Order: sequence, then C-alpha cells, then structure tokens
Amino acid sequence: MATVIESHQYTLKRSVSCRGIGLHTGKNVNLTIRPASENSGICFYRSDLSSRPSVPARVEQIVDTTLATTIGMGDTRISTTEHLMAALRSAGIDNADIDIDCHEVPIMDGSAGPFVRLLKRGGRRKQSAYRKMMRITKPISFRMGEKSIRIEPYNGFKITARIHFDDELIQEQSCSVEITRERFEREIARARTFGYVEQVEELWRNGLALGGTLKNVIAIHWDRRSILNEEGLRFNDEFIRHKILDTVGDLALLGCPLLGHVVADRSGHALHHGLMQAIVDSPDCWEYVSFKPADKTINYLHLTTEKNSEHKTIPFNLIGAAQSFATLTPCAA
Repeated sequence: MATVIESHQYTLKRSVSCRGIGLHTGKNVNLTIRPASENSGICFYRSDLSSRPSVPARVEQIVDTTLATTIGMGDTRISTTEHLMAALRSAGIDNADIDIDCHEVPIMDGSAGPFVRLLKRGGRRKQSAYRKMMRITKPISFRMGEKSIRIEPYNGFKITARIHFDDELIQEQSCSVEITRERFEREIARARTFGYVEQVEELWRNGLALGGTLKNVIAIHWDRRSILNEEGLRFNDEFIRHKILDTVGDLALLGCPLLGHVVADRSGHALHHGLMQAIVDSPDCWEYVSFKPADKTINYLHLTTEKNSEHKTIPFNLIGAAQSFATLTPCAA
C-alpha cells in the first residue's frame, strides 16, 4: 500500500496557549504556540527575557541530552522539548513560533497528549509552499555500547523499537508503528514518561525533578512489580510507547519530516542525537525531496531532489488535510 503524503506545509490557524509545571524546575510555565510564515520552521522565543532571544528547533542547536533534550543558542536554553516537538511533527505542523517564559517546556501529564489536544484547538492552515522532506536512501546507524539505532529507506515514517529492563514489570517490550496523525494520537501520544522511585528521589536530592509527581510521571515501585500511580497504566506496554514518542520528538529536530524506518534498541535522547548527527554526517545516504502532483488524478507524485533537481515518479498517495492516512502494523494493546 502506498503511503499517504501531504504535499504542502502547514501552520496553525490561530494561537493557542497552555500553562504547566516544569518537570525539573517545579516552576509554572506559560507557553503560547503561534502561526508562522512558510519555510520558517519551529522556533522558540524566551518571552521572560528582555531581548526575547530565539532558539530554532534544529539538531545543530542541541546542547544537552541528559534526562531530556535541551536546545540552545548562546546563553539561551530550552529544555524538555521532545513531547511538544513530537506533537507538532505528528500533527503535521511545519511552521510555528513558540513563546515560553521559562527555560523548560512544561511537562503537563508526562506525555504528548495535552499538546496534541492544544494543537487541535489551534487548527491547521495550509500554506502555499510545498513541503520538503528528508528521504533516506541508504541505511545509517549509530551505536553506544549495547544500545543501537538505525534508519533505513522506507516510503513513509515508521518506528520499530525495543527496550529491556531486568525487572518483573517492564521486562522486554517492543512495538512497531507507522507514524501518522491518527495513529500517533491514538497509540502513542498518551504514553507517559517513567522512572524508578529511587531515581526520582535521587533527582530531588540534587535539586532536579522538583515538578515530578504521580500526575506527570509513572513511578515504578521499589519492588519492580508495580507502579505507585493509582490509575494504573494507560497501555499494557506504555513504556515502549513512550520511547517511541521521544524518538518522534527528538528526530523532529532534523527540521523536516522524515521518509525512513527507524529501528531502535534501548534508545534514549543521547542515542537519538547520535543518529541525527550520523545522518548529518552522511549526506550521500539521504536527499531532500519535495512533492508535486504528477497528474490530475494525483495518485502519484513527482519527487524532486534538491541536490540535482532530478524528477522521479514514485507511488505516494497525495492528500489534503483531514483525510485518513495508511496504517501498518499496530502496537500490541
């Protein structure tokens, strides 16, 4: 089955705002997402600073991957970007300006769900510019010890992930999902971040995770067989689903949608950064492409590469907004 592609860029119809707690600072954070012009990408603005400095949401701006992904420019920092970026990418928002009055994106409920709902309130506005995508043409991989991640050619965006923990609760979990708006919202967005109780306590002693509560973190019990959250898990395999959420959010920092299949084994923010850097360092393994209708039936698209303006015809279905995407193997519920 051909993967469905939206040919044009999108921004929001209207500005939307939310307020939440910073996971590590414990401070209240106000965040507003505003429409932006085509080809401008995603950019953060520190509204609490007099000069209102900006930080583009790009891989070259990553300055730290400890506990979360942090981007920066000069002395300006924006941390814990992954959940919001995952929501923006999965919603098909290419261009947006984000005002934030703290250096940390609010954790909300520990997932991307609140941001997905926020973006739906803002709506989407189609722009005149065609969307540019990064198409993987040869496999690219990165490894850190026993952890590994790779991306392979694929006509769509798919993530297959695996984790393994030596405890009775998590053990080994795996999931493979085609990342589309509908499937991300239904199967991935609500999966929350998680941690062992003693790890959270150690962070508290070091002045971190000050905003961490059972309302925004899955707290794994000391016995490794249960969680402290009274409402229980949202999915039986919520842990691996959250790992996929983080992968979507981090890879969004490449600056445009991906055409490729990511295969991750025990991944984390540092591993995602390593893969993105490996992609940047391997220009012979990918190309930027844009899509234009090949004929009036628009069942196929002209693929135009940025490197040599070559035209190819490949089997992608082209749609406008608000139509169903193709689906592949779902997560085990």
